[in-house]
Amino acid sequence: MTDLLSLYRTMVRIRAFENAAEIVSQGGVSTFGYDASKAPVNVRGPIHLSTGQEAVPAGVCAHLRRSDLLTSTHRGHGHTLAKGADPARMMCELFGKATGYNGGKGGSMHIADFAVGMLGANGVVADGMPIAVGAAQGLKLQGKDAIVACFFGDGAINRGPFLEALNWSVVYRLPVLFVCEDNRISATTPSGPMTAGAGASARAIAIGVEAVPVDGTDVLAVSDAAEALVAAVRAGRGPRLLHALTDRQKGHVSVDRGTYRDPSDVAAALARDGVTRTRGELIAQGHQAEVEKIEQEAKSEIEAALKTAAAAPPPDPKDAYTDVQTTGEGVWA
Repeated sequence: MTDLLSLYRTMVRIRAFENAAEIVSQGGVSTFGYDASKAPVNVRGPIHLSTGQEAVPAGVCAHLRRSDLLTSTHRGHGHTLAKGADPARMMCELFGKATGYNGGKGGSMHIADFAVGMLGANGVVADGMPIAVGAAQGLKLQGKDAIVACFFGDGAINRGPFLEALNWSVVYRLPVLFVCEDNRISATTPSGPMTAGAGASARAIAIGVEAVPVDGTDVLAVSDAAEALVAAVRAGRGPRLLHALTDRQKGHVSVDRGTYRDPSDVAAALARDGVTRTRGELIAQGHQAEVEKIEQEAKSEIEAALKTAAAAPPPDPKDAYTDVQTTGEGVWA
């Protein structure tokens, strides 16, 4: 069993990053004192927050090695941080700065860090799944002792790549752990009325992928389930699926107040908050001093990331055509 304090540290770092990103994307003053309203450069592009879902990446990534790979979603800050990426470089990317992971040209939905195995966030629902399967096929062909963790939301299970990815992974017995972060809402619409049958687990089982449901707000439960599934995948027993029921506490994007949601549903999500729950468990175990230290360290780290991003240079205009595919004869696509 992974140490609860370590899991809490990851959760708090994700929460601190998301809180800061939300506020500065709205042009406000962060809880750390950073005033986005006075900054010449603010956050560029839409930000999809993972606030409320921290227990899932924390619990899963605790059992991944640096050599393991990961694919993410448009709501991918938590996955990226939990896999070991640098929050300062992430914040620089959100600010559109040259020192960001994508040189300031990708933004929140395209952050990647191959150095830690993070293959990238993806703005297209479910499209990280075939990428994960392709990566897993490559690992198997190379005979490497590594796996791929593929995060996706419940909205992805109604798209073709879900079926294609699971089918291919079973046929070729690939080392993939599929992780469904089921927050029961797809953008602005509840997923339930749009999803036939019993959901992600039932569909996975029907195609031959063993699926394990878990309370995605309970980080120890996620960690324990992920530990067993990662071990099975790494042992060559084929793909597995972790079906984590979690909560999206915010709107679809950081500037969306989510007024289309039932207030009682939001209240219930806040009441189930995994960070608050884990904090209470640790304090009850006598770890208040450690908890407060972890929280202060996270605040200091994200404050430093904000300052770094604010001071970083913008991309050089001459680099506009780098990292862009050419079809030949000077025609860019």
